[in-house]
Amino acid sequence: MIVLPLALAQFVASYAATTMTVAVSAIAADLGTTVLGVQTAITVFTLTMASLMVPGSKLSDLLGRKRCFLAGLAVYGSGALLASAAHGPGLLIFGYSLLEGIGSALMIPPIYILVTVTSPGLEARARAFGVVSGAGALGAAAGPLVGGLVTTWLGWRASFLLQVLLVGLIVVLALRITEPPAPPREQRFDVAGAILSAAGLFFVVFGVLQAGTYGWLVSRADFAVGGVVLLRAGGVSPVWLFAGIGAGFLAVFFAHVRARERAGREPLVPAGLFRDRVTRLGLSTQHVQWLVLQGSFFVVAVYLQEVRGYDAIETGLVLTPATVGILGASAAAGRLARRHSQRGLVRAGFVVTVAGLALLLLLVRADSGVASTVPGLFLLGAGVGIMLTASVNLVQSRFPDSAQGDISGVSRSVSNLGSSVGTALAGSVLAGTPHLGGRSFALSLATLGVAAVAGLIAALRLPAPD
Repeated sequence: MIVLPLALAQFVASYAATTMTVAVSAIAADLGTTVLGVQTAITVFTLTMASLMVPGSKLSDLLGRKRCFLAGLAVYGSGALLASAAHGPGLLIFGYSLLEGIGSALMIPPIYILVTVTSPGLEARARAFGVVSGAGALGAAAGPLVGGLVTTWLGWRASFLLQVLLVGLIVVLALRITEPPAPPREQRFDVAGAILSAAGLFFVVFGVLQAGTYGWLVSRADFAVGGVVLLRAGGVSPVWLFAGIGAGFLAVFFAHVRARERAGREPLVPAGLFRDRVTRLGLSTQHVQWLVLQGSFFVVAVYLQEVRGYDAIETGLVLTPATVGILGASAAAGRLARRHSQRGLVRAGFVVTVAGLALLLLLVRADSGVASTVPGLFLLGAGVGIMLTASVNLVQSRFPDSAQGDISGVSRSVSNLGSSVGTALAGSVLAGTPHLGGRSFALSLATLGVAAVAGLIAALRLPAPD
């Protein structure tokens, strides 16, 4: 079954992005570093994966989808193995942050390309995307729970070894994949475009990640490089410094794309990709979906651990209703696609998600029981599960097989950026309050609710099918 190795690979990549959060203290103590040092490794992983996703998708066209997928698995598995043997932060960053990040950028775009080109119809494609999206969401949700169990019982190194074993299983399964021949493409890789796009995305994502420390608008602390203070506390946040640098690189990148197209050469990403209204709005909804999902998980996890005093295992168990909602909606993706339009499903998903966030705000209090979280978390998970599959299917299905590498890389970059923004947005709201408590978490959830409403507005603007 072609979907099984693809879904497992998406699960592993999502799991790696969240499982480290519950092992930070154990890793820091074992490696003789600080919590900040381990958090830096997590940040570099996110940066590497997000900034290289578009070049990774282009390589899938040049190397072949299956070959690029297997290469990504090999790099990822090597990184996990090195990270498990780390005796200092340097090898951890090289194995986890760099190699696993590069491996993810190589293997994730082919997942969505292979699903698109091997699924014969809309319903089959929706069903396959449902399995893959559900596996990704399950990996993100199960990361803290599984990571907490493994770290508590076997140690943090076992979590990386578990990834190595899963990657080995995926490789065995993936060898049986038979992909249709890819359309002929120019066999020259746009190196300059890859560098410009990677640099632009790197600085944008890096800037967003600074929001948790410095705030979005006014800097809460001095920003210094090499002991030299560049931006003083009370001035503009460094978020905008890095975002501006990233925007500058991206502006040069798009100018490079247009110049390359005028010269009759194939760019890293065609400029026409962004002229389609459905694609632009669909990518916007994907961004907001992952923003709300990862931001909500972050807020709830911090609330449970800091206010309720839960450990990693208990926190993962409380998040189970959201996982059940995601998996249930993803399992029904095929049937939903047969009965409803993709546009309607994206809209419905946002409505359900907003309702889930509203219930969390209304029902959860510092002295309320665990049961008070169940309705809101379940609806949050179900809403995201409904629209994750539909929005991916909506965007990917707009393009022929020859353009799947292009749209897949952009789609995955937008989703990863959403995950980074969600965590940074929620973290910046929490960090901006003097004391962690029910009010600060309510404000964070309300902020994510506003983002979900913005996603709903984008979904309402999606035009009717042609």
